[in-house]
Amino acid sequence: MTAIPNMSAEEIRTRFLAHLSGERRLADKTVEAYGRDITDFQTFMMRHLGEPAGLRVLAALKPTDFRAYLAYRRRGGLGPASVQRLLSAIRTFYTYLDRRWNAANSAIALIKGPRRKRPVPKALSVDGAKGLLDGRIEDDGVMIDADAGRTVPDWVKACRTAVLSLAYGGGLRIGEVLSLTTDVVPPGGTLGETLVIIGKGGKSRLVPILPAVREAVANYVRLCPHDLDPGTPLFRAVRGGALRARAVQAEMQRLRGALGLPETATPHALRHSFATHLLAGGGDLRTIQQLLGHASLSTTQRYTDVDAAQLKKVHAAAHPRA
Repeated sequence: MTAIPNMSAEEIRTRFLAHLSGERRLADKTVEAYGRDITDFQTFMMRHLGEPAGLRVLAALKPTDFRAYLAYRRRGGLGPASVQRLLSAIRTFYTYLDRRWNAANSAIALIKGPRRKRPVPKALSVDGAKGLLDGRIEDDGVMIDADAGRTVPDWVKACRTAVLSLAYGGGLRIGEVLSLTTDVVPPGGTLGETLVIIGKGGKSRLVPILPAVREAVANYVRLCPHDLDPGTPLFRAVRGGALRARAVQAEMQRLRGALGLPETATPHALRHSFATHLLAGGGDLRTIQQLLGHASLSTTQRYTDVDAAQLKKVHAAAHPRA
């Protein structure tokens, strides 16, 4: 077995960062972040062990040493997500040490970071979702128009409404909406009552299309000034090219600002709202799972947390003993 060279902490770190920027061609900011993480790790180990964290010391660290460092960072206020990122950086560092100098340390494989709580989807209120689709919302008896003071062609408004209606009315991802071609619209410009959607992993699912959604798409097709030739993108940008997700995101940002909606009102929030509002209306999880195209029911079960949170809020506000 090849002996591990006696290299200093600084030399190891310098070579590691040169590897990241040279061979792996990582961005300067990313390399800087790795540098801060590894410097902090080696500095702690020097204090913890009473000797510099050179190559031989690093290769001999025990699980208790790694756990002591992570506990130290947690006490310093580092959250679960940041601890996971830090642990990932240390693992990358050790992978390099093993490949470069055969300085393997099996203890790092035994270390698990804190479990991250999956974020609860942020759904819009029913009025908020409708307001985004209509571009108008009522606030204390005053109707706010998101397009007031702007000249927006009717067909552009119709396109926006059709895209967002498919996201909210059918639970489609924005990418799925924008991937639709004119082939889904038969002569006459009206969608059928169902639509076959190809989602993640190439899996297909059947999605019912509500009359209001069919009407929104038909209105857009009727007003669109561009040639919607067979097999071409259904939804178009102002100049006639395919509408892009970034443009939809930018428009949603403008809409929520004009309508006073929260920052969580994103295009994907309409898909979350579709599921949450279905569940609140009595829809069962298995059906919602199929409509969303989730591979696992556990993914869909997150929406029960959303509904439970809303129920608690209503209960606290309405119950006489609250």
